[in-house]
Amino acid sequence: MSSPINASSSASAAATAAANLAAAEKPRLTEQEKKNNHIASEQKRRQAIRDGFDKLASIVPGMEGQGRSEAVVLQATIDYVKEQLDERRRLLEKAQALGYDSSAYELDQQYDDSSNQQHHHHGKGSNNGIA
Repeated sequence: MSSPINASSSASAAATAAANLAAAEKPRLTEQEKKNNHIASEQKRRQAIRDGFDKLASIVPGMEGQGRSEAVVLQATIDYVKEQLDERRRLLEKAQALGYDSSAYELDQQYDDSSNQQHHHHGKGSNNGIA
């Protein structure tokens, strides 16, 4: 006579063995199935990119109703982020001029400088944007 625990363990082990056997006997994909899986994966990836651009276009002011050119969306996003960084910098300077301690709101120097550096390449002896 076996205990309920041993019977449960035996059933579980048998189920695991059956699953392993089924996996081992699973036929390999045909070339057409592989191709179809690749196409489906690529379509899913492209849709995720389209969804991302659509989301960006919905967030960036002035993009609503525009044609969804990815280059236009990216450039508008870059311009918008730079405007936001400039406005942030202006507000921090104003707060400092009024005597407020804004040090807790400072960004790392690399982020702060990024809105002022448009495609500048730094040569030898450059400080690479670090002040």
